[in-house]
Amino acid sequence: MSSSNSSPAFRPLTPPRNLTRTLIERLSAEILEGTLAPGARLPTEPEMMAALGVSRTVIREAVAALRAEGLVETRQGVGAFVSDNAMRRPFRIDPDGLHSIEEVINVMELRTGVEVEAAGIAAERATAGGVNGIGRALKAIDRAISRDEAAIEEDFAFHRAIAEATANPQFVRFHEYLGRFIIPRQSIRAARGRMASRRPYLEMIQAEHRAIFDAIHQHQPAAARAAMRRHLENSRKRYRKLAAADRG
Repeated sequence: MSSSNSSPAFRPLTPPRNLTRTLIERLSAEILEGTLAPGARLPTEPEMMAALGVSRTVIREAVAALRAEGLVETRQGVGAFVSDNAMRRPFRIDPDGLHSIEEVINVMELRTGVEVEAAGIAAERATAGGVNGIGRALKAIDRAISRDEAAIEEDFAFHRAIAEATANPQFVRFHEYLGRFIIPRQSIRAARGRMASRRPYLEMIQAEHRAIFDAIHQHQPAAARAAMRRHLENSRKRYRKLAAADRG
C-alpha cells in the first residue's frame, strides 16, 4: 500500500453532511498544500475504502471531481495520480465555498475590477442594438419590481447586456462565469427577507442602473465607469450592512 495512506487525508471520515464533498475537500487541501506531491499515486479504491470507511461510489465520485478540477489524472489499469499541473490549475470559484456574505463581498470586489471597465468600453463601442439591449434589460427590471419580485435574473441580464455591448466576448464569458456565483441563493433569501422585498430598496438599485444606462446611451465612458463603480460599491456597502446584522 502506498505511503500516501499515512496522510491525514486517508484517515476515516466521520459522518458528515456529504461524504463525497468532505473527501474532495480533504484531498484537495492535501494536494494544494503539497502533502500529496505531483506524481504521487493515490491508494487504490479498496485501500481507500478500508482507510476511510466509505463506499466505492464515494471514492469514484471524489476522484472524478478531482480529475475535473485538474488535480488528479487517472491511468487505465494503473490508478489515480496527483497531476503534475495541480498547482497551476485554472482559476475557478467554488460555489460551495461561498457560505457567508463576507465571501460574497470578496467576489463582488473582483467583479468591480471587470465591470467598471466593461461599462466604460460599452459607452465607447455600443451600437444602437447594444444600447437597446441594455434598455430592454432595464425595463425588464422595472416590470419585475412592479410585480413585487426581487428581479434577480433581470439584474444579471442587465449586466450581461453591458458585457455584450463591449463587443469583446471575453467580458461576456467572464460575466457568465461570475454570474452564477455573484449572489449565492442563500444570501439572496436573506436579502429578500430584510431588504429586497421592499420596493424602495429595489427602486434605489434601479436608479443606479439607470445612471449606468444613461451614461452608456450618451456614449460617455468616464461617466459610465463612475456610475458602475458607484453602483457596485453601494452594493458592497449594502451587503456589509446585512453581514453586520447577521453577526448582531
